[in-house]
Amino acid sequence: MAQEAFLKTFRSLASFDSTRRFSSWIFRIAHNAALDALRHKKGDPLADDTLENTPIPQAADPMETAALGEALSAALDALRPEWRAAILLRHQEGCTYEEIAEIMGIPEGTAKTFVHRARKQLAETLASAGWRP
Repeated sequence: MAQEAFLKTFRSLASFDSTRRFSSWIFRIAHNAALDALRHKKGDPLADDTLENTPIPQAADPMETAALGEALSAALDALRPEWRAAILLRHQEGCTYEEIAEIMGIPEGTAKTFVHRARKQLAETLASAGWRP
């Protein structure tokens, strides 16, 4: 997926609008590549080491931590793709709502709504699986 995003970026470099932020433009390309991949195969966004430095609530022992990771992965997988993209951009990539809106091609208010709804559904899903804050 990353290679595909870089290839698309390279091929589209001439169309980059220099009045906009390059990071938002490349995130938009990566976002679209990720959505294309999700449409073709429902994947696990936590299957690799990309979230290695992302803070995750720590459980009491390694077994609990692994179980929490699996529960979080399943909860993320259950989200609508646009909600998942918005919450991962916000919390994994550290994007502002303005950047999320630009990357996803949606109004800023919609970006906030997507993140809010994703958080709410994640909390409900994790709570129903027995995970409490």
